[in-house]
Amino acid sequence: MGKHIDTLHDVIEAWHRLDVEGVIAHLHDDFVWNNSGGMMATIDGKDAMRATLTRMAGKTKSNDWRLFDYAEIGDTVWMEGVDEFIGTDGVRLAVPYAGVLEFKDGRILKWREYFNAYVQTSQREKKEVSQLVEAMLDRPVVKRGLMAATSPAQAPLREARLLPVDLHIERRADGAILMRSRIPLRAYDANLPAHFARTAAEKGDKPAMAKRAPGGGDWAFVSYTEMKQRMDGAAQWLLDHVSAGRALLIMADNGPNFTVMTFAGWAAGMPVCPVSTTYAALGGGYGRLKHVVAKAKPAVIYAESARAVAAFREIDIGDAIIVTNAPEAGAATPLDALLATPVTDAVAISIAARKPDDVAAYMATSGSTGLPKLVTITFDNLAANSAQCQQTIGESAGWHDVMLDWLPWHHAAGAFVMRTTLLEGGTVYVDDGKPAPGLFDQSIKNLREISVGYYNNVPLGYSMLVDALEADPVLRKTFFARMRLMLYGGAGLSQPVYDRLQAAAVAETGHRIMLTSGYGLTETVSAFMVIHFESDKVGLGLPTPGAEIKLVPSGDRYELRARGPNVTAGYLDEPAKNAEAFDEEGFFRTGDLALFHDESDPALGLAFAGRAAEEFKLSSGAWVYGGALREALMRRLSALVADVVLCDENRPYLGLMTWAKPGVAPDAIAAAIAQFNAAQHGGSRIHRALLLKTPPDPNAHEMSDKGTVNRRAVIDRRRAEVERLYAETPEADILIIEGKP
Repeated sequence: MGKHIDTLHDVIEAWHRLDVEGVIAHLHDDFVWNNSGGMMATIDGKDAMRATLTRMAGKTKSNDWRLFDYAEIGDTVWMEGVDEFIGTDGVRLAVPYAGVLEFKDGRILKWREYFNAYVQTSQREKKEVSQLVEAMLDRPVVKRGLMAATSPAQAPLREARLLPVDLHIERRADGAILMRSRIPLRAYDANLPAHFARTAAEKGDKPAMAKRAPGGGDWAFVSYTEMKQRMDGAAQWLLDHVSAGRALLIMADNGPNFTVMTFAGWAAGMPVCPVSTTYAALGGGYGRLKHVVAKAKPAVIYAESARAVAAFREIDIGDAIIVTNAPEAGAATPLDALLATPVTDAVAISIAARKPDDVAAYMATSGSTGLPKLVTITFDNLAANSAQCQQTIGESAGWHDVMLDWLPWHHAAGAFVMRTTLLEGGTVYVDDGKPAPGLFDQSIKNLREISVGYYNNVPLGYSMLVDALEADPVLRKTFFARMRLMLYGGAGLSQPVYDRLQAAAVAETGHRIMLTSGYGLTETVSAFMVIHFESDKVGLGLPTPGAEIKLVPSGDRYELRARGPNVTAGYLDEPAKNAEAFDEEGFFRTGDLALFHDESDPALGLAFAGRAAEEFKLSSGAWVYGGALREALMRRLSALVADVVLCDENRPYLGLMTWAKPGVAPDAIAAAIAQFNAAQHGGSRIHRALLLKTPPDPNAHEMSDKGTVNRRAVIDRRRAEVERLYAETPEADILIIEGKP
């Protein structure tokens, strides 16, 4: 492809975005445009063209500029195509054209267009496109603003600046493999409250955070200066009322108050323990909440809502002081009292006294196999992990820029986004939606307004997003306008969702977007392995700088272990679990299993191969490798179902409970499962399936705040449904895939 046609492609992409300056950037200073149809006078110069394009953009709702054919000889390009667009008046026009471009110094000097003016006039009058022109729209294209003729896999990647791969690999005689990056971890400041103080002083009135008013209203902004003032007031109050080293427990939705209390606790030398707001909604004795309070022994509890305050009053909280932002909650210290506290030098002195090994947080694990454990996280753990991810993908992720994120801040991944963005001077837009029916509409509304360069979601969220992108051109335009990097976590992204997402990206921009995945746990702060190289494979990636992994043979797979400055020293008050969690070399046992994509080329990264805790044995003795099997199954069924739950230990065969997507017939799901079975054998073949009527209930821990389904909780809570699935005489709604009814 010639250099000038590449420039034309850039112009087409810019005009599809209605990016006037993006077009003007490719025009020569002596630019001249002529229209042979006589509808417009000659346009002489870049300023005149800018004015013309600005008027046109104001009258255009969307456009699809197709290029059917071209020829490039020297500094001249001949082209043929159709320019299709919809005006702000709703009228659709599709005008066949031919054109000649003359280039000078790499920019367009002369632009001559040839088209039949009657076609455009007739379409506008009749408000319809003729059958002849409609037929032309089906011609193969070499470039278009809406959809490239080549497959998404052949489209170039939009530039994403990532850390080069430079691996050190040690292979041991016992089969173990150690891997790390040769690139050293960059220097970082572990004193996070001091780091934020410097950032706030530098950024001043720049918005630090935005959150919509209740009910999805307008965005309300808090500047860096305002955020720092509130933090200092709260920190002073904590210093006045609490002994350093006691914990601060936070139960609040994402937002400025959560952030203020987090940084204030750090400034006052208090470990911060954030917990899910669903703990207050579960009732039934508040078992998980009691457990966390008993472990953390907080001196202060920030319970943002009246419901949260009521929950804490039902349990023993010792001498903890309850702070709230809900006046209706009754006898509790109002948050405003903390924020209004006169600040003394004690705050700055306390901030300066923070040490890297000070405990910054107690982070609760998901508790999928029992009550949650509290992971002790130091300031050094937090700062090291931020540095790892920034060094690996930060230039493309752009935490210094704009972030729109829904991940809950009591989880490791969500806390990372909030913390790192504010330390780097970016703006956090709080997305109050989440990937769940009835809640994702809020996320879509936000994504239609806020254009970001980096997006993070779980696979279920991407499945819902791609449906919306295909149906909503405004969303598609905003979403891909600045997008450089998309990250998924929590599970593997299915191939159909991946393909549709890239097709939408290519349709909008002409480029694929780098899709990456990170692997991490609460015990590693967040992701410490990342795909930071071009790949179309779903996987775990490679270790970031400073992190080291040990792969210990486990059958035909490897058990994954981790060591590095981001890895916890252990769980709070759990000596027995701590002894089990680390091996003799100090590597943390993740409990996850992995495989190389290509054993002969480790630089291609690792693939997830299951979780030991998700593997179970049928009564026949056959093992079910639940994690890997579920991912493979979702790749087959993602267009038909929202999620799946595999059933269950000591049963005679493998069963499935699932949630059908709206309008999907049971027979279609049964047929897809049968197709899946054709490639399986033994215990991996599904014999029966049941379509669940009620969605997973987050209040019963069937769904985490990250949008992932908790298999064990679903099975335990829906025992009656499981028994129906395996009944000797199945009911009519049970899908029989294999075996006798």
